[in-house]
Amino acid sequence: MSAHAGSPEPTVRVNVNVEIAAAALQTVVQNAKQIVGRDARGRYRVDTADMVATLITRFLAERDFTAYAADVDNYPRGEEL
Repeated sequence: MSAHAGSPEPTVRVNVNVEIAAAALQTVVQNAKQIVGRDARGRYRVDTADMVATLITRFLAERDFTAYAADVDNYPRGEEL
């Protein structure tokens, strides 16, 4: 367990599959390349999967996922499962 920056609660890392818009992933890749720039060989050295994980983690912390998860009405039912 660890504490996420800005979060007083301990956190755990979970590996899950999430669906995001293709345009969102393209934006992450473009912005990650812009942030890290090219190395001496002209290549980009950035793990975009880690970048997506960091962005989603921040998003969930800022939008209070704990409260969202506490509300049973937010859980899928029936054919959504």
